[in-house]
Amino acid sequence: MTPGTECTNVVILGSTGSIGRSALSVLAHDGLGHLKARGLSAHARWELLLEQAREVKPRFIALTDPAAAASVNGQLRGTGVEVLLGRDGIVRMVQDPETDRVLSAIVGAAGLEGTWAALEAGKLVALANKETLVVAGPLVMDLARRRKTTILPVDSEHSAIFQCLRGGAAREVKRVILTSSGGPFRGKTRRELAQVNPEQALKHPTWKMGPKISIDSATLMNKALEVIEARWLFDLRPEQIEVVVHPESVVHSMVEFVDGSVIAQLSPPDMRLPIQYAFTYPDRVDGPSPRLDLSRSCSLTFEPPDCETFPCLELGFEVMRRGGTAGAALNAANEAAVALFLEGAIGFLDIPRACRAALDHHPFDPWPSLDALWKVDAWARLEVGRWRP
Repeated sequence: MTPGTECTNVVILGSTGSIGRSALSVLAHDGLGHLKARGLSAHARWELLLEQAREVKPRFIALTDPAAAASVNGQLRGTGVEVLLGRDGIVRMVQDPETDRVLSAIVGAAGLEGTWAALEAGKLVALANKETLVVAGPLVMDLARRRKTTILPVDSEHSAIFQCLRGGAAREVKRVILTSSGGPFRGKTRRELAQVNPEQALKHPTWKMGPKISIDSATLMNKALEVIEARWLFDLRPEQIEVVVHPESVVHSMVEFVDGSVIAQLSPPDMRLPIQYAFTYPDRVDGPSPRLDLSRSCSLTFEPPDCETFPCLELGFEVMRRGGTAGAALNAANEAAVALFLEGAIGFLDIPRACRAALDHHPFDPWPSLDALWKVDAWARLEVGRWRP
């Protein structure tokens, strides 16, 4: 279905998060009715989900937290909005015959189930949940191929690469270069990082994001996960992927071709642009994102990442090379460690230490099944949970 000619029905998984709210802003800007919310989901933020449902009037909403679902009971009676519960509710929404595209924006490994269900039904997936490919990249991409459907990236870096790759054939690509803002602690020493508290780590210099991804950006784990995602999403060799620090966050990523040409995608840092592109691809339409004004004096700077101070980035490259269960172990350990850090139970530098330990000691399997990946996920969370004082 091509936006611009018919209505594209979109399910937004994680509609109360920062990506989900930006997606609804994109839909609100569409004054011609080309994009419509078919379904919205949240875990526990039922009050915001109710507000969204009353505003956009989707066919379904789904809540995965039982207490939140109980709070919603009866409040949408007479609106035509059906309230669904748990994983089954997510599956029903994404696999509904009227659903055209699914935005997978649930944070963490929990987003894998909804993405998998959408791909099984042959739905086009706009992927904002990088953990899906970090945990199960080969299996997910194989499922998309078998179901003859498409995964479109929503992360600003991967959307940029996707757009730049249209400038040449796959065989002509020499390397892709993901950019990183450097996070709130760019230029800091490890001694300084030892004193960091959650409030400081949550203050990202460029993007407004949820707490988990904000901490990942501070440790550079977010970039590590993006490296792994790029490996599977674009079928690249590990040596074809590099990272540079670009504090202005205007160049979202670059692709270098074999003849030396480098194509970059530039825009102000605003997630509504890559979200809209995933909703309307292959078309481009007017949208709510701000425009880049190159008539004003500005500079764009690039520098190599400091992998000694921020070891999480090297963990990402290691996992990309190893494959197998390494991604599941890294991701689960990181999610558990970030949660402990936000609680004040461990220090900032304990996050990469926990991830290193999980990679070194987990039961590695080079060719795991989906069930095996979930077992490694559970093992890593349990091990890191033991770090709690």
